[in-house]
Amino acid sequence: MMNFNHKSVLLKETIELLNINPDGVYVDGTLGGAGHSSEILKRLSDKGLLIGFDQDRDAIDKSEEVLSNVSKNYKLIHKNYEDFEETLDSLGISKVSGFLLDLGVSSYQFDNGERGFSYRTDAKLDMRMNRESSCTAYDIVNTYTKDELTKILWDYSEEKWASRIAEFIVNRRKTEPIATTFELVDVIKSAIPASVRRNSGHPAKKTFQALRIETNNELNILRNTLNRMIDRLDSKGRIAVISFHSLEDRIVKETFKYKYLDCICPKDTPICTCNKKREIKIITRKPITASKEELEANNRSHSAKLRVAEKL
Repeated sequence: MMNFNHKSVLLKETIELLNINPDGVYVDGTLGGAGHSSEILKRLSDKGLLIGFDQDRDAIDKSEEVLSNVSKNYKLIHKNYEDFEETLDSLGISKVSGFLLDLGVSSYQFDNGERGFSYRTDAKLDMRMNRESSCTAYDIVNTYTKDELTKILWDYSEEKWASRIAEFIVNRRKTEPIATTFELVDVIKSAIPASVRRNSGHPAKKTFQALRIETNNELNILRNTLNRMIDRLDSKGRIAVISFHSLEDRIVKETFKYKYLDCICPKDTPICTCNKKREIKIITRKPITASKEELEANNRSHSAKLRVAEKL
């Protein structure tokens, strides 16, 4: 395993806004290199507990190395964070004091060329965060129909050339499978006119983002898990979510907005009949973004947005 280097974004802001209860139970759903988790663990007493999830075995190994030098009050789980309830139930934990999600691909995963996340390194088309899962980017590129490819490229990255890229992918694989990242980059470059490519960023950026999201089912997992996490928060417990693109941020924003509503009846209904009750206080009315200093020190913090809510 290469060195697991991952610089946690918005670290100071996240820890402060989680408002750590020293005796509380905290769940980090996306351990990465344990940057956020180590700071949480430092603030826990002997009665506190940190539970960390990651579907990447390399992240679990790195987190064990880091956290063992801080305290023994932690448990690491090699699973996707969507399975958090099963773990909490097995430990007899009904409510927790805080959840943290630092979404997207880690610096380590992106920089590790063999994982296939980067369009700048030639490697097998993989993109699995959990290398034990069955679906790879190769499978998607070589088996999805033109319409299916067009849909994910548009839905997950708003790629304006989605249909044309999908068409070129389907045509190329008629000859032989598209097996590597550079082979896919070549197809994308062929599909996007040179005049367009000259006036924008890397032509494969959006396609690779969309394929990564589809490979790991990222948005559906986030959408289906946030509500359940909020439900398991103790009173005054907080949930902090760091997102890196508008699709993730929109899901977080809309989930928090719904949980904040005190009524969902139509506006012309004279008496409330929905029985909906406000469940959270939104701590960050606008998302927190990186400071000038952090932007200069960590280029990958540019698109990071932090939203935090507190259970009533």
